[in-house]
Amino acid sequence: MRLMRTILCACLVLGLLAIPAAASAQVSVFPGPGTRTANPQTQITFRGISSAQLGSTPITVTGSQSGVHSGSYAFDSDGQGGSFIPSTPFTSGELVTVSTPLQILGAANGTFRFKVVYPSGLLPYHPWPAAGRSRGDVQTFHSRPDLTPGALSVDHQPHGTAPGDIFVAPQWGPLQDGPMILDSRGQLLWFKSLPKGISAADFQTQTYQGRLVLTWWQGYLNAGAGVGTDVINDSSYRQIATVQAGNGMQADLHEFLITQHNTALTTAVNAVWWDTRSVGGTSHQIVLDSVVQEIDIPTGLVLFQWDSLDHVPLSDSYDAIYKYKSSKDRAPYNYFHINSVDLDDDGNLIVSARDTWTAYKVDYTSGAVIWRLGGKRSSFRLARGVYWAFQHDVRIRAQNDQFVTLFDDSAGPPAVHSQSRGIKLELDLKHMTAKQVESNVHQPPLSADYEGNVQQLPNLDNFVGWGAQPYFSEYNSRGSLIFDAHFIDYTSSYRAYRLPWSGSPVTQPAIATRSASHRRIVVYASWNGATHVRSWRVLGGSSANALRTVGTATKGGFETAITVGAQQYVAVQALDWSGRVMSTSPTVRG
Repeated sequence: MRLMRTILCACLVLGLLAIPAAASAQVSVFPGPGTRTANPQTQITFRGISSAQLGSTPITVTGSQSGVHSGSYAFDSDGQGGSFIPSTPFTSGELVTVSTPLQILGAANGTFRFKVVYPSGLLPYHPWPAAGRSRGDVQTFHSRPDLTPGALSVDHQPHGTAPGDIFVAPQWGPLQDGPMILDSRGQLLWFKSLPKGISAADFQTQTYQGRLVLTWWQGYLNAGAGVGTDVINDSSYRQIATVQAGNGMQADLHEFLITQHNTALTTAVNAVWWDTRSVGGTSHQIVLDSVVQEIDIPTGLVLFQWDSLDHVPLSDSYDAIYKYKSSKDRAPYNYFHINSVDLDDDGNLIVSARDTWTAYKVDYTSGAVIWRLGGKRSSFRLARGVYWAFQHDVRIRAQNDQFVTLFDDSAGPPAVHSQSRGIKLELDLKHMTAKQVESNVHQPPLSADYEGNVQQLPNLDNFVGWGAQPYFSEYNSRGSLIFDAHFIDYTSSYRAYRLPWSGSPVTQPAIATRSASHRRIVVYASWNGATHVRSWRVLGGSSANALRTVGTATKGGFETAITVGAQQYVAVQALDWSGRVMSTSPTVRG
């Protein structure tokens, strides 16, 4: 991160009077004018100004309690802005005044103010219990005894499905959690076991710097929120970047979206002390502020921030402020509960809030709410029979906001409707109406208390992840179920996707052996993450340095068992569809 040290002091105030406005265009700032939710560790983001121009712009930053702040500039990687990084944090509860010669959006004469919130601290770690055990609920492998991912059952065999592999991330067991890739038939291709108590979410492929990559969030969960990190791996499964939330927060599990500008849209949940008397609470209660941030991946700087508490009142929530009888057991008030962020074609954002039953279109420049879909103050009139509750994964599916998909949890708690669904809406922006054009339901009916998604595939099939329910399904464009699978145990995957993927691990294939009879052995071969293995060749011999071909077999699932004549030493070679050797395992004793 390039830093230009700029010591700021009260004497700069005189200098400001002699410097003309540095730019004719308005500059967006975050925290914006009138923000009430800035953390003490906040940076001050300026966007819409060149780095060179920003670097020569004097600025005074004064806290009503902490006084004038010195600090430094850090510049965004695209050259279109940067941030002032205070040398010391602000004081909770104070009003901060920022004075510049710039034309600041929403401010007069380049001066604006924001208030510093009282944070209540990170959500504590309370591990979720593992799923209850069932017979055959884990997969085991001779060649990879370190891997014990959850087992699955394919209930509706694939027929006419869209191309691509399946991406899920089981969250609570029974033994290991982590990101998982399955082939089109539901057989394991790749699994990464995470440390005990750490979960993964939103596992999928995205494009970063022109390359197809794997992305996911990992961390721990509590109170419906996540505390963790966003991860980017290349096609060899090597970690090439991580994304952290900024301004004193931790990345939440609910969104990690890489934009075409190689920035990351991510969510965070900030637990703060807030006045909740407007909804029957107290003047000093912990509320979860749902936050959207755009992060400059190379520098880690915040480019944009939106806080629900600055734009959506507590009274819009359907969530009860007190869920427990004892005051000492009261959970933080999660009145908004952000669970998806989408980037619209016009550059603005679509934000979904579970507990207001609303999707918000948010102006990317100012953070203002452009329209609301659903909830207590919907900008759209919903056609007869159109409903949802506690929705997840709201996505724009056509230009001009014509179609929207979402996962209708509906099960609560408390339950509002009898089953969860994946639905598609058609929006009429001229008359501000919304009607339902598709609905995907499961048989038998499923009710998901939380999580879930709807992915519209290129051929207009829908791939539905059932969230808290251990199912994932594909429906064709006529609404017919053409693929259905589920985990054996009652685990969950936050989202499920069908996506094209090509993986080439840098690791070697794995091998194990066991005796089959007096003169025969079974050789087990696997290669975690390799997507182009067509067959296996077994090499054997009386010396580790003189091996020859003793058997071949077509790849069968994650691990392939090959019976050959007894050998003192063996190795396996992975062959692609042309018969080329892709990689060779270590040599082991037969």
